[in-house]
Amino acid sequence: MRTKPYSGLVVKYIDTGLSANSVPYEEALELQRALHADVVRGAAPDTVILLEHPSVYTAGKRTQPDERPTDGTPVIDVDRGGKMTWHGPGQLVGYPIVHLPRPFDVVAFVRTLEGVLIEVLDDFGVSGHRVDGRSGVWVSQEGAPDAKIAAIGLRIADRVSMHGFALNCSNSLEPYEKIVACGIRDAGVTTISRELGRTVTPTEVVPTMRWRLGQALGAYATETVAS
Repeated sequence: MRTKPYSGLVVKYIDTGLSANSVPYEEALELQRALHADVVRGAAPDTVILLEHPSVYTAGKRTQPDERPTDGTPVIDVDRGGKMTWHGPGQLVGYPIVHLPRPFDVVAFVRTLEGVLIEVLDDFGVSGHRVDGRSGVWVSQEGAPDAKIAAIGLRIADRVSMHGFALNCSNSLEPYEKIVACGIRDAGVTTISRELGRTVTPTEVVPTMRWRLGQALGAYATETVAS
């Protein structure tokens, strides 16, 4: 038995990664890959990167052709799970690059991240929940289907995660009109700002996100697991 399958959690900021200084997606992807390699070989501690991206569409491995933009908008194909999504200003993106316990359970890790997001939303007065058979976090809409407020897409290599989650804070919803977001045709999308009727930016959410991630992943890291 082991009680500490993680190398130790550090929530890492990219100082220029928020608001007007957002990080281009491909630059952040290279950072993830380099950090992932360091975490795998023990040269860096488990790390979570929090940032914003300039507007970009990304496609996971399960994306179907008819879920992509129809107007020629560029799409970056990536090696994560999930399908088509959008990142951009006003959306807080988190990349947890952390060891999963042995034997690792990807679904359990997704549920852990969903729990973090639900707690963060609750801290801001938004009631989020899970939907059976669908990843991410959802918000009930009166007289309409549930709307997705946070998406999750991961890749696990050498027992270390990459990619992560995206929480809609104050972003425009217009970019979603060009795609079938996450492959879901019968639901909408929403933001914290839309639900509260006031602007809540990623910068405002970051301190709460750091706290909740530290609590959840710290507890997850020290669970007793079978070797």
